[in-house]
Amino acid sequence: MSDGVSEVTYTGVIYPQYLDHMGHMNVQYYVALFDQATWILFDRVGLSSLYFTEHARGMAALEQHIHYRREVFAGTVITITSEILSVFDKTVRFRHSMRDHQDVAATCDMVGAHLDRVAHKAVPFPPDIRADLVARSSAPADSPATSP
Repeated sequence: MSDGVSEVTYTGVIYPQYLDHMGHMNVQYYVALFDQATWILFDRVGLSSLYFTEHARGMAALEQHIHYRREVFAGTVITITSEILSVFDKTVRFRHSMRDHQDVAATCDMVGAHLDRVAHKAVPFPPDIRADLVARSSAPADSPATSP
């Protein structure tokens, strides 16, 4: 995902148990599927389970905004693409887009903070991970959103 191009971070089918009493996907499953895409995106930039364990680090969601565009039903194959929007010292802003074929069903904009799990506070990303995030960001390289 270079130059702000979205990459596929999740593909799956919508199961009948994901539906609510009105017959379309319940909001809790949108959140769960966007969460799956988040962890795949993070793993690709080095924010993996191994990294979190070895360095006593973690990530926490600070903001999450979901925009529902169209209903999703059982049997639908969905794909989620993700892109990094901006990178700061301790936080990253990114967007997921859920598609049913080529149509956008929902988007999710998130802000995540890099945490020290011992001190219980946000800390800067390591230089190598921050560089990967910035390289994948859709913000221009000299933008304040990606500046040190």
